[in-house]
Amino acid sequence: MRDKALLDISTINRPKKSTGPQGPGPIPALTVVSHSMLDRVGDRLLLQALTLGRQVAISRTEPDFIPPGEALGRPLSDPGLSRRKPLLLTPGSRPGAIRLEASEGNPVVVPGAAPQGPWEFSAEQVASGVPLELAERVVLLLHLADPTAQEKVDALGMVGTSIGIHQVRRHIEQVADLGVPVLIRGETGSGKELIAQAIHQSSHRRDKAFVTVNLGALTKELATAELFGAAKGAYTGAVKDREGFFRAAHGGTLFLDEVAEAPPEVQAMLLRVLETGEIYPVGERTPVKVDVRLIAATDAPLEQQSQEGRFKAPLMHRLGGYTIRVPPLRERREDIGLLFLHFARQQLEALGEGHRLNPSDVEGEPWLPASLASRLVRYAWPGNIRQLHNVTRQIVIGSRGLPSLRLDPALEQDLSGPTPAPVSPPTAEPPAPPGKAPPRRKISDYSEEEIVGTLEAKSWEIKKAAEQLGVARTTLYDWLERNPHVRSASSLSKEELARHYRDCQGDLELMSQRLKMSRWALVRRLKELGLLEDTST
Repeated sequence: MRDKALLDISTINRPKKSTGPQGPGPIPALTVVSHSMLDRVGDRLLLQALTLGRQVAISRTEPDFIPPGEALGRPLSDPGLSRRKPLLLTPGSRPGAIRLEASEGNPVVVPGAAPQGPWEFSAEQVASGVPLELAERVVLLLHLADPTAQEKVDALGMVGTSIGIHQVRRHIEQVADLGVPVLIRGETGSGKELIAQAIHQSSHRRDKAFVTVNLGALTKELATAELFGAAKGAYTGAVKDREGFFRAAHGGTLFLDEVAEAPPEVQAMLLRVLETGEIYPVGERTPVKVDVRLIAATDAPLEQQSQEGRFKAPLMHRLGGYTIRVPPLRERREDIGLLFLHFARQQLEALGEGHRLNPSDVEGEPWLPASLASRLVRYAWPGNIRQLHNVTRQIVIGSRGLPSLRLDPALEQDLSGPTPAPVSPPTAEPPAPPGKAPPRRKISDYSEEEIVGTLEAKSWEIKKAAEQLGVARTTLYDWLERNPHVRSASSLSKEELARHYRDCQGDLELMSQRLKMSRWALVRRLKELGLLEDTST
């Protein structure tokens, strides 16, 4: 069953950082991920002072962290933090970098970093999000934020305050009252259907039907009849007229999920509907006029499929009358604390234990331990928000009767997978000349753990990993071929692939992470062995 929880979603790539103290782009910020007072999760401190070259001091009593959409805030107030010995944030040695210095009174742990400070976080690490564990009680995420965003946490029915969700809300508001079709693109599990629902609810069609159909779940034989309807006797088994999804959505919105899976004949008919507003039910010769707002979604590379002749280019362009791109959860780490709390509240209410999420004593132990919160924020979430929902349910149910949440060993092993690249201490290496790409490094400069960690963080996409490491793609390919601990897709037997495909229930992203290889390499091997239908035929 498709997850109907209110998810955080975002669109387009993150904006470029502001180049000036008063630029329109995002600025550094600290967001509360875990705190003994659960209502503090999501509170934020914008670090404008850093963009002006000034220092920011964080202690128990100052400065104030402000809840989203509100004007007034409160200091962290946690008893584990010192009043007089703050931790200090200052501009780093490179553009966009931030330097952190801890004190004895405010001990800080930076997961994946050396055990001693100070630390310097690069602009790329800040953009990705760096968790800071304070006194083993509070977790803050250092990241980029839009200083102009003023929405509430659940504006438009979506949970989150990140740059991405601010953009997606803006795009929904821009397109909702129009009749143009919308194409939503993003990884599986990222909440594309929730965007479609928000568009529908924000439009003048909100009182009419919202009909969802997963084209990947329809059989080729019945897809046309399911979508466009059929007359009685039009095919074997058609014992009565079939209305079809288009007529069921008349006056409202039809959401076509996994549109890339549409058979060629369905693609042709979809194009006709978009051009004429008419459908031909199977077995009928007279067209039927329909008034339907069409929203489609896919995680497939439609441009590539179009070039290969598997998806009609005119249909791709017509479906994309307005496109919203959904980046993965790993690029929106600042919302993970809010989303986890949202899903935990849902599960506790289902268990009849909703009272456990009432604001607690600031002196008490955090219900969400700092180490667990940090692990959640650092994890790469290949299954995106759907996976986070499932993990939250597992943690909450597995911790029933305990004063705080904990991980069972199996789940702990699962969450020890892909994480961001480790944080490095400050170096005296001079910055690269402006306008020039950073110099390439040797693959021998990295340990096997660092290389594999980067590949995992980049979902085993060789090009992206090579760019992150600063090495040539051919060099990385050669290293993979020589390394006895990394397997290639071509080395997998049909039986082994079939077993993993069953175990992962066809989730290729999950297979990619488990087998430690590119999703597209797996797709090619699955098709080669006849385990995955080749849609090009």
